[in-house]
Amino acid sequence: MMDNPLKQYFRRPALYLKLPSKGNFYPEGAIDLPENGEVPVYPMTAIDEITTKTPDALYNGVAVTDIIKSCVPAIKNPWLMPAVDLDPILVAIRAASGDGNLELESTCPKCSESSSYGVNLSGVLQTYTPGDYDTPLDLGELKIKFKPLSYKQINDANIAQTELQRAMIQATSIEDEDTKLKESSKLLIAVNNITLSIMCESIQHIKTPTMIVDNKDHILDFLKNCDRNTYEKIKSVSIELRASTETKPLKLKCISCSHDYEQPFVLNVSDFFA
Repeated sequence: MMDNPLKQYFRRPALYLKLPSKGNFYPEGAIDLPENGEVPVYPMTAIDEITTKTPDALYNGVAVTDIIKSCVPAIKNPWLMPAVDLDPILVAIRAASGDGNLELESTCPKCSESSSYGVNLSGVLQTYTPGDYDTPLDLGELKIKFKPLSYKQINDANIAQTELQRAMIQATSIEDEDTKLKESSKLLIAVNNITLSIMCESIQHIKTPTMIVDNKDHILDFLKNCDRNTYEKIKSVSIELRASTETKPLKLKCISCSHDYEQPFVLNVSDFFA
């Protein structure tokens, strides 16, 4: 097949993004990182925009992975991408696909006036800072080394939690009290298992005085049987690390009353890329 004479008019990278992960935590073959550490980000195509409106693809995460493959081709397998890179990549794709700004409607919590604000996405990208995954949690004889979850792990957990929430709502309509209690107890155990599983996956290894334990079954067994204080310390650090690279709320000043407040910046794919 001859080269397309229109190839010179194909889309080109609109910006270059330095990933918070610096390319770390990707399995071999999951990313083709340039030497300068900056991945090219292309504008979305018409097909990409259609993908953002496909309900099933949005629910199961395929929409996100397909858009990332299209717009950030250096990431070969977005499912295995560390979640610390997810929000910055989505913001970068949105910035590359427009003029770098985003119109946001926000209601002032003080005067209840709704106004439109322009968000500079390049400024948002500057706010992402990677968590410290190099320093282990020191628990005396134990040293807990963390790692970011992959996008697939986050997505699978979100789907499982959504399905459990639906089951809990359905359980409230059960008329027989004994049946309702049994079903509620079963669902509560399932919620706890998801929480433990997520925490287990966020641990790279646990170092003891004699060895390094990276077997997931052993780590999960430890989380189920350690004392409450140890568990809470591990949970706290795990949550803190995940939150460190999540999109921060926007600082806004009300146009009507000049009240300063924060507005959550939610990256809902179907709305964010509209």
